[in-house]
Amino acid sequence: MTTVTPALPSGPAKPRFVQGAYALAMPKRGLSRLRARYGTAFTVNVPVFGRAVVISDPAEIRQLFQTGPALADNIEPNLGRVLGSRSLFALTGEEHKRHRKLLVPPFHGRRLAAYERIVEDETLREMASWPLGRPFPVLPSTMRITLNAILRAVFGAQGKEFDELRDLLPRMVSLGSKLAAAPIPKFGGRFGPWGRFFAMRREYDLVIERLVAGTRAAGDLDQRDDVLAMMLQSRYDDGTGMSGQEIADQLLTLLAAGHETTATTLAWAVERLRRHPDVLADLVAEVDAGGRRLREATIIEVQRNRPVIDLVGRTVRAESLELGRWVVPKGYSILVSIGLIHDDDAVFPDAAGFDPTRFTGSRPDLYEWIPFGGGTRRCLGATFAAMEMNVVLRTVLRDLTLEPTAEPAERWHSRGIANAPGRGGLAVVHRRTAQARPAEETTSTGARP
Repeated sequence: MTTVTPALPSGPAKPRFVQGAYALAMPKRGLSRLRARYGTAFTVNVPVFGRAVVISDPAEIRQLFQTGPALADNIEPNLGRVLGSRSLFALTGEEHKRHRKLLVPPFHGRRLAAYERIVEDETLREMASWPLGRPFPVLPSTMRITLNAILRAVFGAQGKEFDELRDLLPRMVSLGSKLAAAPIPKFGGRFGPWGRFFAMRREYDLVIERLVAGTRAAGDLDQRDDVLAMMLQSRYDDGTGMSGQEIADQLLTLLAAGHETTATTLAWAVERLRRHPDVLADLVAEVDAGGRRLREATIIEVQRNRPVIDLVGRTVRAESLELGRWVVPKGYSILVSIGLIHDDDAVFPDAAGFDPTRFTGSRPDLYEWIPFGGGTRRCLGATFAAMEMNVVLRTVLRDLTLEPTAEPAERWHSRGIANAPGRGGLAVVHRRTAQARPAEETTSTGARP
């Protein structure tokens, strides 16, 4: 067998715990400084991931995302540690492909159009409680909007279990996001933060068990548009259905992934628009005219300019992986820095600026604009998230006036998985009284990035 000699990019030589402390203390500026020193690829040695190559070159990112799972597959560790062993985040290879195929239908076509009404309804309900004329953080509100919307899309109706999950999930997701990259103690996580999380997970499983039983007993699966009904009817190629554990883990994946990141991006949208009054004015005019092109471009630009996730990646499964200039040995992680490529002037001219018009004439390259990751592991709910952000932003701009500000940009604040605006996306709103009502829009389920 031919042995390929590793060829790794340079990187810091400090001990693992020092590099880990640096990464925690300076999660964003640290990567920028490493890129300035070592270039678009560098090798790090950090807790949890160990030896890893960080890349931000578009050609190398493209190659990684197009690499098959036999050579490089799911990053380890991953969110499956908190979402469950049957979650899409935990599955690999053909098993991942098989499960993903079952979960695509509810996020496209007729079903997605039905979910738009849910999102607008939840947005209007939340906006009714917003204070007028004084500052307030929108992030708690966008969290409630996205949680209630995904709960209704997943389960179809409200009830006792819906209320239980609405109370449980925010606590569970918040704690889980903080623990996602933390080691599980040797005693199995029976105490401390992991003990609390696993207790919540047991409570969640019991609620889902009751929901599944009630949904089966209702006998109306063919008339329902919700994800749970679809899961109960779906079949793998061999004719078998999803197990109870698979349903519980995949529902938790959809609820968690479709909640916090979307809510945080919406908070960043408010933060960005208040500091760019010309864009804000153009968006209001577009809403009143019944348009959507600039709004869709604005959502894309918010995700580029303020990505809520730092890194996505793969773990090398083959003996070695040739990736552009490098040869990465088996067991290494390859981490794609979303922030570094989004901030690259060679990829996005004037990358530090906020300019939605860069996307009004064309869609972004999905190997350069990567807030949802890429390749076979690109976020399954990307289309749902884009629809949700579109509807929330449209509804807010249609019914309220968002007051601009000259205050400095809000600082980045890590919530564990997601990077949020430090003040929660502070907003000041007023009711619109004399306004041209928007023309009737077509459904927002057209082409998406």
